Amino acid sequence: MILTSLIGRESATAEAREHEVSRNPSDGSELFTFAHASLDDVDAAVASARRGMNMPEWRDLTPDHRGKLLWRVSELIEEHLDELALMDSNDAGMPLAMSRAVNVPLAAQVFRYYAGFATKIEGRLSQVSIPNTLHYTTREPIGVCALITPWNVPLAIAAWKLAPALATGNTAILKPAEQAVWSTLRLVEICREAGIPGEVVQVLLGGPEIGQALVRHRDVDKVSFTGSTEVGCQIVSDVAPTLKRVSLELGGKAPSIVTASADIDQAIMGNLRGALFNSGQACGAYTRTFVHRSRADEFAERIAEAAKQMRVGHATREDTELGPLITGGQVDRVLSYIEGARAEGADLVCGGRVLAEDGLELGHFLEPTVLMNVEDHMRIAQEEVFGPVISILPFDDEDEVIARANSSDYGLAAVVWTKDLVLAHTMAKRLRAGTVFVNLLPLIDPGAPWGGFGLSGWGREMGAFAIDEFTEPKGVFIGLEP
Repeated sequence: MILTSLIGRESATAEAREHEVSRNPSDGSELFTFAHASLDDVDAAVASARRGMNMPEWRDLTPDHRGKLLWRVSELIEEHLDELALMDSNDAGMPLAMSRAVNVPLAAQVFRYYAGFATKIEGRLSQVSIPNTLHYTTREPIGVCALITPWNVPLAIAAWKLAPALATGNTAILKPAEQAVWSTLRLVEICREAGIPGEVVQVLLGGPEIGQALVRHRDVDKVSFTGSTEVGCQIVSDVAPTLKRVSLELGGKAPSIVTASADIDQAIMGNLRGALFNSGQACGAYTRTFVHRSRADEFAERIAEAAKQMRVGHATREDTELGPLITGGQVDRVLSYIEGARAEGADLVCGGRVLAEDGLELGHFLEPTVLMNVEDHMRIAQEEVFGPVISILPFDDEDEVIARANSSDYGLAAVVWTKDLVLAHTMAKRLRAGTVFVNLLPLIDPGAPWGGFGLSGWGREMGAFAIDEFTEPKGVFIGLEP
């Protein structure tokens, strides 16, 4: 099976293209072959998307009809739930339980949410001081949008970019990370099955050079990117000559603060799941666990015991809690952080070992790892690890832990564990993060903004904030003199 880009109303030809084999990270088996897009394909897709902006069947579509199309996409996603869940489990190594319960349902939920927004994009009447003049504003689609997505949560992230882009009347070109293209390609097919024209939603398969070509293309009006901070900074540089609109959801280094008043059982299970979901391959994962010194030893011992009990296995097994990392290179990268932390003085409580037995030898599996007495200056406490590692940093008082939690260049998410309501609110106010959870896992909802401060990016996704990201305000002056 050879998968190809979808450009306009056609599939790109696979001939004379570089081909890449996609392998299952659980066992190394071949899933499919896909053809990389060419730079000519980029030009063709952008030209097709520009035509789509001016097609009467899209440009003149009523908001109600546009909302119905998005609602139909959500229905089709749910109808194909098992198929889509298996795609991301096989292609990205996401545990099937997570893909079924979170990844695919969230994708459907996002399309339903923005289906309702299609009829609620409003302007306003402005009071101006020019005599005999009426002024009003409208919100109009930006135009051709390049939506560049990562490999860790492929379907849901593609959906939460695509749905608001379409609800606001734009056209979109998706470029998934080459490590996991399957579900994104299927999502575009579903959009076409729902009745959205091929010129309106397209997908280009390929490596970083295809994404960069989209970013630099003079006829692309908007770039929405989720991925590493390093690539996000490069995108900012690449768009400078054209000043196109950009939104960036980048890395994270979420602090999790376990206060002296926390429910210790809740905090242990919350941090275990919050740090290790999707094998820690998530920008919102709880990667710096600050524990009040009076609870630190108990916390470390108990969370390590819980981590040892986690079921590690093939992503498509029903009982798997911890699946593979995406590649062998990612395993080596995470191991380098663990070994570096130990060399700097951190204590290994459990884990830190590649798992290559009991049927796991062909995949990319790493034992869940707990490190104690990690210090703020250590590399593992400063950089995004993207692996199944819990770093425990003891603290003594509130002011100290807030300062340490905020010392990171990232500011995507944070969490506080406490039974003290006043402390919950005061700490949430003082933490420098786009989202603060209290006694919760890092859950995402279409009605709540998602994005961060500092090196975690620009702009917000989800909620009404995404409508702003995909529209331009226009002011209209009407002279009322006879």
